[in-house]
Amino acid sequence: MNSRKFVFCLASAAVFASTLMLWACGDSDSSPAAVGEESSSSMESSSSSAVLSSSSVVQSSSSVVQSSSAKVCSSSAKVVSSSSSEKIAESSSSSEKSVQSSSSAQTSTESSDSGVCSNCDSYTAADPVLVENGGKGSVTTYGSITAKETSLGGACNYGQTNIQYYAAIHVNVSPGDDKGPWDGGAACGGCVHVKAKTPDGWKEVTVRITDRCPDANCGVDLGGAPASDIMGIQVGRYYGEWEFVSCEGVEGVWGDSTSIWVKEGASEFWSIIQVRNPKDMVKKIEIRGLDSDDVYTLEMVVGTENFWTVPVAVLKTDNRYRVVVTYRTGSDDKWIIKGSELAVPEANLYLYEHRE
Repeated sequence: MNSRKFVFCLASAAVFASTLMLWACGDSDSSPAAVGEESSSSMESSSSSAVLSSSSVVQSSSSVVQSSSAKVCSSSAKVVSSSSSEKIAESSSSSEKSVQSSSSAQTSTESSDSGVCSNCDSYTAADPVLVENGGKGSVTTYGSITAKETSLGGACNYGQTNIQYYAAIHVNVSPGDDKGPWDGGAACGGCVHVKAKTPDGWKEVTVRITDRCPDANCGVDLGGAPASDIMGIQVGRYYGEWEFVSCEGVEGVWGDSTSIWVKEGASEFWSIIQVRNPKDMVKKIEIRGLDSDDVYTLEMVVGTENFWTVPVAVLKTDNRYRVVVTYRTGSDDKWIIKGSELAVPEANLYLYEHRE
């Protein structure tokens, strides 16, 4: 092979190598074939002095081209990397600001609720919501807010009472589901601390449950006196929240002394009883023999709300029994009575007269 052809081959190899480098870096406008053809044509028309150039010059030129291509690749990578980093940083910063803003807004809403409202008597009817030891939703009223009548006992079957601060509690959460706190009359006698939003802010009152709510979207339905305390003369549907509390020490919720009342129609063959003016909701009633080892746990009557069935074996004897009433909260109450006393229709066995 003569020197002219040798140098030409070396030059072509160098150009081809640089072309491959540019193509690898992503130059879509240049293909190895096109660049090779252009380089070949240039080499054919070169002067004889160029042909006589040493192979070291060609190799040096090839090295420079390769070095330049590497720098281009490296520079492009840095630009892409820098751009991506900036976008990620901006996105992260934006997300953090968004979370901080949301958290701040939530805290502000929770801490700034003074209870002040407009059109307070026109709260939109909705299903009540259960929360721990209470609920929230509609607070309404029944009865006269001017006469402030005392409770007639309602569905709790207390009859005429002297209780001035009373209310009804919701039966359902969703219409017809029976998942409200009424629970077949188990809520009877319990007390509820109610607060409602008004134009002057939150107003509060404590009432005794003597009835069940009359409508599907009721939460707590207040009697006359407590409704007047909260609503004034602007009667309507208010937004409120409530919590079950003990009745002990609360004024206005006591109609008389605590007693066991025997339902009319009782006899030695059948009797049901209830606790009137209890400390709280009644959770359990047990009759324990003092003259025997008998222990009876009473069952709530199905269909006759707020009554408990007395075993016939107790009714037929004058043996003494300890009647233990367990409340939702607070200490138990205990009566000492004869079994036959629970068979007397409409007997009202006061705790202070039969205390252990």
